[in-house]
Amino acid sequence: MERLNNIHPGEVLKEEFLQPMNITAYKLAKDTGIPQTRLSLIIKGKRRVTADTALRFSVYFGNSPKFWLGLQDDYDIEEVFLAKKSEIEGIGKFEED
Repeated sequence: MERLNNIHPGEVLKEEFLQPMNITAYKLAKDTGIPQTRLSLIIKGKRRVTADTALRFSVYFGNSPKFWLGLQDDYDIEEVFLAKKSEIEGIGKFEED
């Protein structure tokens, strides 16, 4: 079975919010007070969505900060799992004596 690529929250932001709503990264940065360089790095998948950014996105788009942080957490967990798969899979389950 083919694995799907791990999707960064920046890609979700771009594909599901900015493009369909016809919002530029510049406008989003200006409207939310997020520095344009930070926003650009998020969209490129090179920077995390922080709690501050999640709060700003949630107010702007009308969803919850947990939506954005959940996307980031899911992405981070998958990245770590892929990087340490054999080590993680080698951990035994706790068993009481």
